[in-house]
Amino acid sequence: MAQHYELGKKGEQLAVNYLANNNYEIVERNYRFDKAEVDIIAQKGDILAIIEVKTRSTIDFGNPQDFVKPKQIKNLVKAVHEYVTENDLDVEVRFDIIAILKEKKGFKIEHLENAFYHF
Repeated sequence: MAQHYELGKKGEQLAVNYLANNNYEIVERNYRFDKAEVDIIAQKGDILAIIEVKTRSTIDFGNPQDFVKPKQIKNLVKAVHEYVTENDLDVEVRFDIIAILKEKKGFKIEHLENAFYHF
């Protein structure tokens, strides 16, 4: 398997662990709709947090969160709208990014709440 794929999977698991340790309930992982995949859907209180995880081994080309592009955001919003509708949810939805950077002795995790869109 490609090294970047393994790093991405490791990053997603680190994000799940981080969220669980911060009182989020993981509702869904890798939800797919149309052209989008939502990495993590988690709930904390009455907020449904839509989490995009970006993991990088270096910041030479930018911070992990810089790799969430407008087209991806558009697809994520469409997918989450479908998810909320099909599950008949009445919750506040928040879009977050968890940026993970591999460092020499581990990983740095940054949780950016309300990162790119709110409805």
